[in-house]
Parts: sequence; structure tokens; C-alpha cells
Amino acid sequence: MVNTTYRINDRPGPEVIVNFGDGFAYSKQRMDEAFRSGLFDKPPSKAPKEVHAAKKEDVELIMNEFEISRLQAERALAAANGDVVKALKDLVSA
Repeated sequence: MVNTTYRINDRPGPEVIVNFGDGFAYSKQRMDEAFRSGLFDKPPSKAPKEVHAAKKEDVELIMNEFEISRLQAERALAAANGDVVKALKDLVSA
């Protein structure tokens, strides 16, 4: 039988949960400490961005009329909360 535990400085090594091919390992003790410390209970530092699902036809209309990129058209629609008429007016006045 092979002894799979190893010793570091005459102390037993941590119980390894996963060994990765690039040499990284995660130990059960460190994972438990991270969960107990409340590290994962903290809210995210940035609020998630509100996503507006723009219709493909609306984006293409704005792209063709103003000859702008898809990203610029999507941003204009997002700023107008998906309202095509408001997005067009905003782009004209800009």
C-alpha cells in the first residue's frame, strides 16, 4: 500500500482536494478557512449592469441610418431603454 500523505517540515501536509496539471492545488483546510471568514458572503463590488435586450432589427436600423458600428447602436438603444425613436432622436441631437 502506498502512503499518499506527504510531510512538510515534519508536519503532515494539507488534505488536497484537487491537483491541477499546472501545479496548483486547493486544500480542504484553506477552503474551509475562506468560507468561515465570510469571504464569499460579501456582496460584489460592482453592481451588475442592467441589460436591455435590443431587437436585431432596431440595431440594424440605427446602424444603417447613422452608419455607425453595432456597438454604438446597441449603446444608443441601451441609453434609451430600448426605445428606438428616443435613440434616434438622441443620436440626431448629439
